[in-house]
Amino acid sequence: MEYRLRMKDIPINERPYEKLEKYGSEILSNAELLAIIIRTGSTNETSVALAQRLLSLGANDGNLVFLHDLSVEELRKVKGIGKVKAIQIKAVMELSKRVSTSLIMSTRVIIKSPVDVSTLLMEEMRHLKKEVFKIILLNTKNHIIKYINVSVGSLNASIVHPREVFSEAVKAGCSGMLLAH
Repeated sequence: MEYRLRMKDIPINERPYEKLEKYGSEILSNAELLAIIIRTGSTNETSVALAQRLLSLGANDGNLVFLHDLSVEELRKVKGIGKVKAIQIKAVMELSKRVSTSLIMSTRVIIKSPVDVSTLLMEEMRHLKKEVFKIILLNTKNHIIKYINVSVGSLNASIVHPREVFSEAVKAGCSGMLLAH
């Protein structure tokens, strides 16, 4: 007779859903949060154990950045992670990146130094696999009007024509422009 490990077999105060509901998301471990996202484990392993195994593939410092870099296909190679779970994980990774970018853009950003540009773009650009050329359009007080992807290139190069760069700046009526890649 095969024994199937289920979340029902785990005491209520140790189940991720119940812990989050009772105590809040802040007290959950990375594995417990990931277990909530993937929802189910497999026949012989709970979702928490599966999440712990997945997280063990990354650096041992608790850094979750490696999940951004894994493709759906790479995630599916992990025993217990199928197509749906892999897609759920990738969706959460993208959503986290967008939330981070939105938080930065929700405040009226003023560019005073290269550090401000780095803070603005780093979260979005750190995981890119190809060279991306962006322009940041500024008004007279160095507030960002908008920023635009002008070109997506190869691993280490991006071809950009000046017409593409300057036409966007003219359309927006900006008084300043920063180039980033």
